[in-house]
Amino acid sequence: MNFLPPDRNCGLCARLCAFREQNRRKYPAYHNAPVEPFGSLNAEILIVGLAPGLNGANRTNRPFTNDYAGDVLYPILKQYGLARGNYQKRKDDGFELINVRITNAVRCVPPENKPTGEEEKNCRHFLAAEISAMPNLKIILCLGTISHKNVLCALGQKQSFAKFKHGAVYEIPPSAVSSVQNGILLADSYHTSRYNINTGVLTYTMFEEIIKKIKGLLNK
Repeated sequence: MNFLPPDRNCGLCARLCAFREQNRRKYPAYHNAPVEPFGSLNAEILIVGLAPGLNGANRTNRPFTNDYAGDVLYPILKQYGLARGNYQKRKDDGFELINVRITNAVRCVPPENKPTGEEEKNCRHFLAAEISAMPNLKIILCLGTISHKNVLCALGQKQSFAKFKHGAVYEIPPSAVSSVQNGILLADSYHTSRYNINTGVLTYTMFEEIIKKIKGLLNK
């Protein structure tokens, strides 16, 4: 299945469109459009975040790039052999992912980093198409509850099937709604946001343990 990302001027969400136009006037050098995923569709691991940050991915057009969450995420991926190069908070910094693809549940930056349920639903078919277009996909890592909820929906599963819990891993059964077959694992982690790190909800060690667990599951 081919994956077609949203158009630069995607008009599915009126509130996000208005915010986009406001940011295009305020920050003309920013990307200010749906953010492209990062990494190959042939990867075995898909990491799904919440939405682009205003001064992060919305600026750089690469998920988690130029924001605190990326400062946590990318060095740990490199430490465990899932990336190479020097992360310098720019799309053109030469940093590369290894066997990993990174995307977001919502592709456009929302005000206060809080998409509405309708906006999540409007964007969900892009996530579903992206998952279906990954022929080697084995593990989806959800960063946070919104990511978890939308991945379950994209895979045609009820929310009751798998409760979000940091460190949890679930095997996804086949569904008539999704072209993904059995064997896909869904793993959960708290988001690598500044708030979670500063409050101790998530520590570097906790996130390292998640990445180590994923690598171990891949090798089984």
